[in-house]
Amino acid sequence: MSKVITIAVDAMGGDGSPKKIIDAIENHYKKTKNIFYQIFGDKNQIENLMPDTIDKNVFEIIHTKNFVKDTDTPLGAAKKGKDTSMWLSIESVKNKKADVVISAGNTGALLVIAKLNLKMIENIDKPALSALWPNKKGMSVVLDLGANVECNDKNLVDFAIMGSSLHKSLYPEEKVKVALLNIGSEEIKGNETIKNTYQKLNQIENEDYEFKGYIEGNNLMNGDVNVIVADGFTGNIALKTAEGTANFITSELKMAMTDSIFGKISSFINIASLKKFKKKLDPRLYNGAIFIGLDSPVIKSHGATDYIGFSNSLSVCEKIVKGNLINKIKKNIN
Repeated sequence: MSKVITIAVDAMGGDGSPKKIIDAIENHYKKTKNIFYQIFGDKNQIENLMPDTIDKNVFEIIHTKNFVKDTDTPLGAAKKGKDTSMWLSIESVKNKKADVVISAGNTGALLVIAKLNLKMIENIDKPALSALWPNKKGMSVVLDLGANVECNDKNLVDFAIMGSSLHKSLYPEEKVKVALLNIGSEEIKGNETIKNTYQKLNQIENEDYEFKGYIEGNNLMNGDVNVIVADGFTGNIALKTAEGTANFITSELKMAMTDSIFGKISSFINIASLKKFKKKLDPRLYNGAIFIGLDSPVIKSHGATDYIGFSNSLSVCEKIVKGNLINKIKKNIN
């Protein structure tokens, strides 16, 4: 029998919570087995929302007096004390009562509270914010996406190792190929930090991944590499640019297909292809950023996603625990 995975869930974070969170748990519960949900939040609200379709033996509701608001500063959220749903859910993984924690709440607060409660993995100086991006051949892990504006070459090497470990834990059958995001593909391009990182990664021999050098922004979605490393400033700009481009293309395509009779006829004829295209760009399918580098996994769902997006984040929680992410990082970093 498979080990039961315990997920600590902050039920009060993000838009439409806690209803969205409970709907997501119900959706995830239908598709999986051997999961136990620790649900932190307002017990009265949550009990009224819990559907009969979820077995009472697979969840526990832990009442919390307070919750972190989106308008709270990270420091203000930490000062609220230890009775918020976010703090107590993170404390659960700290005390080894849960295997992974997830929240759709305030990103800055989640990172600060996680760092206050959880230790860094030995030999790692900074945690990184990583996410999954679709590419032409599958999925890529991209990090850092904003946790660290400034990074040195050691940090970037650590990110490469952590990112490769994450990809291997999620997609164990695939060969991991790592690249540094840069302004050019030639070795002479980039600042000194990027160049030094390149030299260090070139000298590391690791059977779990292959270093492929530099990658430019226009090649991020080609699928030639599946782990892309950057400092948090560069990575966040790349993320927001990709999101904006996807929204622009979807909006323009929708307008072109509906603003004339010929467009409407064309969209009807190509409806199957359009549905496939829409699904490929659906951000809910890739929801679930991972704070990586801490000694317990912390997952951040987008606050504005719906229950389907949060349910997909719960699946990410499940996969990284089954894929033994933390032990993979510890093995490779040393």
